[in-house]
Amino acid sequence: MPNDAHIIAIDIPTQTLTLQDSRGEILMQTLVSTAKNGAGESKGSECTPRGRHLIRAKIGAAAPANTVFVSRRPTGEIYSRALRALYPQRDWILTRILWLSGLEPGKNRLGAVDTMQRYIYIHGAPDEDTMGVPSSHGCVKMRNADVVALFDLVSPGTVVVISG
Repeated sequence: MPNDAHIIAIDIPTQTLTLQDSRGEILMQTLVSTAKNGAGESKGSECTPRGRHLIRAKIGAAAPANTVFVSRRPTGEIYSRALRALYPQRDWILTRILWLSGLEPGKNRLGAVDTMQRYIYIHGAPDEDTMGVPSSHGCVKMRNADVVALFDLVSPGTVVVISG
């Protein structure tokens, strides 16, 4: 059952995501992939923004695994290696989306550093993509099974702290 007392910690140097409950117990820990351009908050940087955020919206609750999303909408496609071969430059956002919003004005909220306006998500990625290595366009990528598990444990308003 989702609980907004949970906190998600994303550590860029170790490429890990940890979900803790209000007592600090670890409920989930997994490798992720953050931005290949490193950490940063500026629009257009394709960097992963640091600081305190919250989950603004959960998208894709009823979607089958490997559902392809573009602009937060399912395309009707189910990801496959053959589909990837047809669209090799596509930024694959799959299965579930947790849309983040910054909590720190001037750092990751409002103006040229607004996480939500940058469309920064925690989302599923092709299972053949390597986790534990920076490779995203700014988002936090996860294995599909992991993003489904996380999605089911958190709610809008859950705090997400990105460090590194």
